[in-house]
Amino acid sequence: MNRTKQRSGLTLTLILAGTAACGSDPAEYVRLPAVFGDHMVLQRDEPVAVWGWASPRGRVSLSIDGQHVEARAGADSTWQVTIPAMGAGGPYTLTVAGADTITLSDVLVGEVWIASGQSNMEWPLARSRDSVTEANAADYPNIRIFRVTQGVSYRAETDVDADGWSSVSPETILPFSAVGYFFGRKLHEELSIPIGLIQTTWGGTPAEAWTSAAGLRAVPDFGELLATVESRAAQGTAPEALEASGEDTRPIPPQRQVTTLFNAMVAPLVPFTMRGVIWYQGEANAGRAHQYRMLFPTMIDDWRRQWGQGDFPFLFVQLANFRARQQNPVEPETWPELREAQSLTLALPNTAQAVTIDIGEADDIHPRNKQDVGLRLALAALNTVYRQDVVYSGPTFRNMTVEDGRIRLHFDHVGGGLVAAGGDLRGFAVAGEDHEFVWASAAIDGETIVVSAPDIASPVAVRYAWANNPVISLFNSEGLPASPFRTDDWPGVTEGAQ
Repeated sequence: MNRTKQRSGLTLTLILAGTAACGSDPAEYVRLPAVFGDHMVLQRDEPVAVWGWASPRGRVSLSIDGQHVEARAGADSTWQVTIPAMGAGGPYTLTVAGADTITLSDVLVGEVWIASGQSNMEWPLARSRDSVTEANAADYPNIRIFRVTQGVSYRAETDVDADGWSSVSPETILPFSAVGYFFGRKLHEELSIPIGLIQTTWGGTPAEAWTSAAGLRAVPDFGELLATVESRAAQGTAPEALEASGEDTRPIPPQRQVTTLFNAMVAPLVPFTMRGVIWYQGEANAGRAHQYRMLFPTMIDDWRRQWGQGDFPFLFVQLANFRARQQNPVEPETWPELREAQSLTLALPNTAQAVTIDIGEADDIHPRNKQDVGLRLALAALNTVYRQDVVYSGPTFRNMTVEDGRIRLHFDHVGGGLVAAGGDLRGFAVAGEDHEFVWASAAIDGETIVVSAPDIASPVAVRYAWANNPVISLFNSEGLPASPFRTDDWPGVTEGAQ
């Protein structure tokens, strides 16, 4: 006799197995984490990890599309199996059986991406540009979404709260990440395969909250906070505001403390097999931009180490323009230094950056144009991950040469050619040995730009778009903006900030 119940988005069929379920026989109390459910997407072309819990030493078997694998639960009640790689397709039925059987229906195989970061990744379609039109057109049964409920923890958790997987429709997409959706939609249109998107986000949060304790030990500035959090974890203390130290004496809320978001909202997803991560974060670390040079790549390395999938793709968004428009040639502000730290992270393998310096809003830290953000991330994925011949980046500074009172700038990612928006190049500044910048004249010369200023006879440095909300003008012919840059390494305003 079979008895069927609905539980957390899964169809759970209890098979009354009598005396067979004992000792090392089929496991009892078989359970899966929340990320496995009806309507889910499994990663194509990769061995897929499936794990869960069951009675100790019991046998668990898994079947999908004619494939069958088995494992035994350990003494700690955990088990894990690996499904051999499958091509894109579906829908399939996935069964996980012990003394009882969990049946997952409408399972697809395609590309799975995690969308994470702070508020601009969290920002829902409902509050983005053209939300009504976009939602009404959101009829994509083969794009599936999963949104992790926000939570904090002082220790690594084993499961997340979530509503389960669902297909993209006008009803389901409104609360989901707009950037994530537009990214996934473009991939679906170009690849013609199922797409799975997992959103795990929290507005106003710093990178250290998204990094594990093991990862943060590589960053010396967090030793004291790590010790405090680990002590509270050992005591079983629930996360609460911590007293801050240093000049900023405001209490640190739980979601901004070291490791708390990784523990609650990332660790339980490991080792869910996926293609890569898209990330939009940095505003909360702008005051410590110089530290971010180490912190951000440390976080990426930490996630890759935790997943054990090698150097999976990690695509991120550079901070958009924000606040008052630039007046001086170079502004002593923190956001350009954070953008520079993000660009330096491109030294890590399998990373790419979507530049958004042209689509921000001066009076709103949450620009409503999420379509272009998602599109630029998707272009990066299509080129660097899926090897399509598409231009995905605007011009990026490579090096410079000094030529008789002028500086010649060389670029990568010029695409079909360098373009001056509006007809004139603006936003360039030069300085001599005195480090004093003045506005410069700039002209395109083939795939280079020549910069000079009449008052600087011997220029030594150039900066472009160096402000929170800079003057910009440089694009490639594909319409992608140049990344802000500087040619010098002079001390910035955030060096020494902790």
